[in-house]
Amino acid sequence: MSILDRFTLTDHVAVVTGAGRGIGAATAVALAEAGADVVVSSRTESQLEQVAEQVRARGRRAHVVAADLSDLDAVAGLAAAAYDVFGRLDTVVNNVGGTIPNAFLDTDVAYLEEAFHFNVSTAHALSVAAVPLMLKGPDDAQRSIVNISSMMGRASGRGYLAYGTAKAALAHWARLAARDLAPLIRVNGIYVGSVMTSALEFVAGVPEMKEQMERKTPLGRIGEAEDVAAAVVYLSSRAGQFVTGKMLEVDGGIQEPNLDLNLPDLTS
Repeated sequence: MSILDRFTLTDHVAVVTGAGRGIGAATAVALAEAGADVVVSSRTESQLEQVAEQVRARGRRAHVVAADLSDLDAVAGLAAAAYDVFGRLDTVVNNVGGTIPNAFLDTDVAYLEEAFHFNVSTAHALSVAAVPLMLKGPDDAQRSIVNISSMMGRASGRGYLAYGTAKAALAHWARLAARDLAPLIRVNGIYVGSVMTSALEFVAGVPEMKEQMERKTPLGRIGEAEDVAAAVVYLSSRAGQFVTGKMLEVDGGIQEPNLDLNLPDLTS
């Protein structure tokens, strides 16, 4: 087997959440290019259909499930959908998530719990449903769960308490689940930096903000969704077969937030 062959996922089946745009969409297409059939899910069916067409254009099959993925039953049901449609399940990419930054005193318990639910509970619900079906696959299958976390799960920055706490929990969930599921299923994650997706569209229209983010990133640019998708392919394929319980840092080298939210200091 050549080194490039190790990156292929021929006839594997993957589920990607939050796949309507951005990192999720790029990941679904990248997995298809590596040879996988893909179940794509998010809230907006029209976006999913566009992604599905890109998957099919690569010669692979796509199955669209439009759903509210904050609903734990809906997200868990994606595992059965993959198995029912394609007859196996090899890879789960827990990409859905996100939380709007907020000042500390505006972050009440409900806001914190909502962040945890959307970023961590959804990943757990899908993974628990997926594992028994993943184990039904061929003995030599590369079974992998990949969590899309954030560099804010390992760094500190004002305004990111709810988001960073949830993403830190998602990262440690991956480390713990890796021990529970070894050696048959590998579990890893990615600490993602600033990536030009819809969440950062506002930056593109403000040159000063874009320049600040680029200047504070050692590699001098904002990331692309494909940068993260490539890491997912690595972690899902035989190329990453000796990696589990780890977090890859795909963040351009940043060690702290590269955009100042200008939140004021507390006053007595």
